[in-house]
Formats: sequence, C-alpha cells, structure tokens
Amino acid sequence: PASLRIRKVRELIPHRIVTPRTEGSHSHLSAEFLGVSAGQLSDGRLIGGLLIAAASAAGLGHAGMPSVRDQTDGGVSAVLLLESGHIAVHSVPQRQVLILDVIAPVAHDFRKVVEVLSRRLTAGK
Repeated sequence: PASLRIRKVRELIPHRIVTPRTEGSHSHLSAEFLGVSAGQLSDGRLIGGLLIAAASAAGLGHAGMPSVRDQTDGGVSAVLLLESGHIAVHSVPQRQVLILDVIAPVAHDFRKVVEVLSRRLTAGK
C-alpha cells in the first residue's frame, strides 16, 4: 500500500515576540504532506476536525471552532486560532498535497501536530 511522505518540515529558531501588553516566546513550523488522498483533502469537515485534534494533542488551547473554506479548485483552507497563535492548512487535492503552518508558544510540542495529521491522513492512489 502507498504511504504518506512529509517532504519538508521546517522549524524556525524560536524568537521573541513582544507587544505592548504581552511578551512571549513563539516558534513556527511549516510542513508539506505529500501523497494524501484527494478525497480527504476535499473534505472540509475532516480537515476542521483534524485541526482540533492536532491542537488538543499538542496541548494548544483554542478559542472556538476552525474557520474552514472550500476553494474553487476543490481544495480546503482552514485556520484554527489558538490562545497565542494559529494552526492553518491549505489542501491541493489534484496534487495530493496538504500544507501546514503552526505558530504557537515554544512550550508546546509541535511534533504532536504533525503526528496527528500523519496518523489520520491516508495515502491516495
């Protein structure tokens, strides 16, 4: 059977974000999941549920439900606002690609976000 491949996971060096009211240390992770089933990449409810599951697994508090939008090319874009950051995904079903972007405090284990997506997404044919 086919398997998912993660082409690129890039975690930037944590940096300081300072605003007039808060000071905190955040980190940024980007990843591209290749070979994902086009059917899953077109399913907005599935994608939204994955964002909630991924945030929970990493201990990231979120403020509400994800905003999910179907794209004209059949893909889905979704963002889940966190207490101090976000998890966003964009899917491209015709290329079997899911693009992930996470920004959150460094105290959280971003690998858990990647693990949830890796476990729950299936390879396309």
